[in-house]
This record gives sequence, C-alpha cells and structure tokens, in this order.
Amino acid sequence: MIDFKVVTLNIHKGFSMGNRRFTLEKIRDCLRATGSNMVFLQEVSGENELKRESISQWPESNQFEYLADSVWEHFAYGKNAIYQHGHHGNAILSELPFVSWNNINISTLRFSQRGILHGILKNGIHLFCIHFGLFEKERRQQSQLLMRYIKNELPDSAPLILAGDFNDWRKTTHVQLVKGLGLVEVNMQYNKTLASTFPAVFPCLKMDRIYVRGFSVQKVEVMNHSSWRSISDHCAIVAELQLENHKIAD
Repeated sequence: MIDFKVVTLNIHKGFSMGNRRFTLEKIRDCLRATGSNMVFLQEVSGENELKRESISQWPESNQFEYLADSVWEHFAYGKNAIYQHGHHGNAILSELPFVSWNNINISTLRFSQRGILHGILKNGIHLFCIHFGLFEKERRQQSQLLMRYIKNELPDSAPLILAGDFNDWRKTTHVQLVKGLGLVEVNMQYNKTLASTFPAVFPCLKMDRIYVRGFSVQKVEVMNHSSWRSISDHCAIVAELQLENHKIAD
C-alpha cells in the first residue's frame, strides 16, 4: 500500500470572507503545514490586472505558482471564468509529476462558467478538481457530464481522487456520484457524515468533498480552527489515503 495526503480548499481568489483581507501568504503557510502530497484548489486567480495594480502583495506570476513555490514542483491550472482584466479557475498542485492534464468545460449557463480539471499522474492516478454551480439543475447536469466523462475516458479499475467545492447542500450530487460511479466520500467514510465547510466562520453547509476510488481512508480532518477560518470563506478538508490493489509506476 502507498500513502497519500490530500487537501482541498476553495481559496476565494486569495481573500478572507467578505473580501476583507488579502490572505494568499497565509493560505500558502496553512497548505504547507498540512504536509500534503496533492492540493486541490478552487477559485484560483490566474490573472487579475486590477488586483495586481491595487494590492502590493499580489504575486508576480499567478496564484497557483505562488502557492506551489518549491513545495509542489508540479501543477496544473484550468481557466474557467474569463473576464476583461483576467481569469480564475481550478488548480492541482502535486509532488508527483503529471503525464497530462486537460480542462473540461461543464458550463450549462451563460453567466456561470465552470470546469473540471483532470490530471493524470505519472503513476496512473487520476485527479479531478471540481467547482460546480450554484443552482440545483445546473449541478445535476454537471454531475451527469462528469460521470459520462469518467465512464468513457477512464478504465473501470483506475484509481481516482475527485475533490473540490460541489455547492451541494441538498446532497443530490453526492447521491449521483456514489450510486453512479461507486465513489467513496472520505469524511462520510471516516466520520459517518459529510463535512460542514461553509461559511468558514460558522460552517453549517456541506459544500466541499473529497471522493476516492481505489483508496482506503485512514484519517480525515476538517480544518475549521481559527488559523484556517481567517483565510477563506470555505474550510479545507485534509485526508490521509492508502492506495489499494493497484500497481503504480515509480
């Protein structure tokens, strides 16, 4: 068995709840402190000319490279929302190299630009970073697109980690993914419930998830203590996993 540690967080473009403080440096410190091999991030700013001019701490390159720095040597970014002064989307940071990645457009509404970032590691593990829409019908359609893609593009036995912000407080997407793909949600497996992750200051909505296939769940922690609550409007989830019954490349 091979051990992995993963974290997922909607970083809210590097701002605390209500956009009161720019917290990107603190986000980087918190992510590093988890000791994770793989990091799944949503609402990552790839470019924002207005913020670059108005915020002195804004990174010279982009947010995902700033967060990866020298800790996670490999990263992938999927541009979703595009506007006149920049764009944002999903990102995956990894200690292990990617063979390939692509961004799948799952936008079903003109005013809601959404995507799924799919990365394949050199060892054959498939990673999916998700940020679904705010409307029930939108999420249902996006779940169907995701399931169709996984069934068509991945071998049935391929190990995968699917993490992100599902906006699924009604749990309908959860039911679709568990029944349709046979996935295991890590907090449900470990703590017998989905994690409450939003809003960070008083988490009561079960929005963020980590689903797996081909892994056993060793430990799960919802990062809702004070140092984490101040960096974003979502709480992070950290999971320790073991890869099972799959021979991977070195």
